[in-house]
Amino acid sequence: MILDERTEFADAVTLPTAVATANVGDIIDSSVARDLGQRPVYLVIQVDTAVVGTTSTVQFKLVSDSTSTISTTTATEHYISAAIPEATLVAGFQMVIPLPGESPAYERFLAIQTVNAVNVLTAGVINAFLTLDPSGNRSYPDAVN
Repeated sequence: MILDERTEFADAVTLPTAVATANVGDIIDSSVARDLGQRPVYLVIQVDTAVVGTTSTVQFKLVSDSTSTISTTTATEHYISAAIPEATLVAGFQMVIPLPGESPAYERFLAIQTVNAVNVLTAGVINAFLTLDPSGNRSYPDAVN
């Protein structure tokens, strides 16, 4: 699968450590990455480096907002994962989520947020992107074909 920089939220991005809701990685401008609703699109979140903390949990959210400064309190929420225990978020863990439909309607800017609960994190790196074909996704180490 070929990834387009315009549909990538995170490429080896370190998760925020604080117990809070935070934006992670880049924001996708849907006026540039157009036609999201024309056929099925999937959000893929991969753990690149294991998440480490002390009995912490992490939730992942797909949100949208009308401005590129995505709010952590008022952004429109399109997907919210369950609270995942950090022990589950090992290197190689992957989630594939079909993008929800237009209820509620998507705003112009899309982002990934994490909700870290219980205790601070001390490590964790993720990749997150949109794709049309999640089954064709194969991850390789950097600089290896």
